[in-house]
Amino acid sequence: VAVIAVPVLPRTSSDAAHQRGLRVMVDLVISHTSAKHKWFVESRSSRTNAKADWYVWAEPKPDGTPPTNWLSIFGGSAWEWDSRRRQYYLHNFLTSQPDLNFHNPTVQDVMLSIARFWLERGVDGFRLDTVNMYFHDAELRDNPPMAEGMAVNGIPEQNPYSMQEPRYNITRPENHAFLERLRGLMDEFPATACVGEVGAVTDMYKTLADYTVEGERLHMAYSFDFLSHTYSAGHVRSVVERMEANPGSWPSWAFSNHDVERVISRWDQGEHSEKAGPLLVALLASLRGTPCLFQGEELGLPEAVVPYELLQDPYGIRFWPDYRGRDGCRTPMPWNDHTVEAGFTAGESWLPIPEEHAKRAVSIQENDPASPLNRVRRFLNWRKDHPIFKDGSIRFLDAGEDVVAFMRETGDDTIICVFNLAPDDVSVDIPTLASAHPIQGHGFDGTKVESTLTLKGFDAFFGTITSQTGQSNG
Repeated sequence: VAVIAVPVLPRTSSDAAHQRGLRVMVDLVISHTSAKHKWFVESRSSRTNAKADWYVWAEPKPDGTPPTNWLSIFGGSAWEWDSRRRQYYLHNFLTSQPDLNFHNPTVQDVMLSIARFWLERGVDGFRLDTVNMYFHDAELRDNPPMAEGMAVNGIPEQNPYSMQEPRYNITRPENHAFLERLRGLMDEFPATACVGEVGAVTDMYKTLADYTVEGERLHMAYSFDFLSHTYSAGHVRSVVERMEANPGSWPSWAFSNHDVERVISRWDQGEHSEKAGPLLVALLASLRGTPCLFQGEELGLPEAVVPYELLQDPYGIRFWPDYRGRDGCRTPMPWNDHTVEAGFTAGESWLPIPEEHAKRAVSIQENDPASPLNRVRRFLNWRKDHPIFKDGSIRFLDAGEDVVAFMRETGDDTIICVFNLAPDDVSVDIPTLASAHPIQGHGFDGTKVESTLTLKGFDAFFGTITSQTGQSNG
């Protein structure tokens, strides 16, 4: 099925994954297809064919210019002229990726049938690509210019897309009803879930709240606010508390993904990656919500530098050199430092594997108990033994400038979590620590005396809190 971003998955593949304790989530891309897809080939052949309105077609303005001022995220107009139909078609991304027309009920039905196809094959859910870009404004109204103080989340300033408020081209209210239909389908398959990619919005938290109405729409959606260059304890607290202000929403957190610079480089921790890498994974996995780890985070990989002549990303090629695109985070996973292409393939990988990454290959880190890989493994295994990280609420505590501190609480159980985001040692006084009993086994070395906690650079502390009855929680 061409609109799906993965190859056909035999039922035996999902069964084999389940036998190994793994879940399979398909990256479901249904906002657009390839311009070479047979649906679009038919749609563009005439104005009267059976699929003529499966895509977004519109008349030009009297002077021949596009129907609206909407822009493509990848640069230029979001409209492309087609000489056969003598109309424009909409593409939020590349001209080779025409947008499907979700105002057409038949298109909605077909998309749901595709989701059912995968669910019946045993997949455990979906990552929904660009989930807020399914619908456009049927009246084709122009977007207003960006008001002062507003910004489009996840769009670099080099891109003119950031100069418009995306009010009419995406994130339309009609999408809510479709997401409810999708949720109804998924509820037919127990223990499945979907996570939505919500991007290019000006009010991230309202949109996330709208898209994750409990029991009705998406199970979760992730915010782009941790995918920015802002790195501070205050920022972590602010983002999480704003998300917590949406009752009923279940957050999904990520510090890195395939669309942004790797977190080690983006947050300027390249020279401290051996310590910062495991610390950031621990912080991410301790927040309330579902953590998403991007390949290479467990190795502490920095962003790769890909020369212009080897770029594959059209986004980076378009806006080079001020914006270098996404290829630097998409280079292959380095498995083995002694084999061709670092063990990723026996052929030639589509992006180069930098020597700096090969030196951090899994084969090297596996043999070092103090490597980022083994520290991350140790922490995640420890986390499994503490269900409070899955079910507990979160409440932040005041701490130092570079220190994040919060409580995870459920019933009578409480764990206090404290993280030093800086390379320098720090001592902080947190009154709640006075009744905390240190927990061991997670791989961090924070120590406390009464309410005073001492943390080395990129260190953490975890402790249970004694209840008023004198019994230790947890």
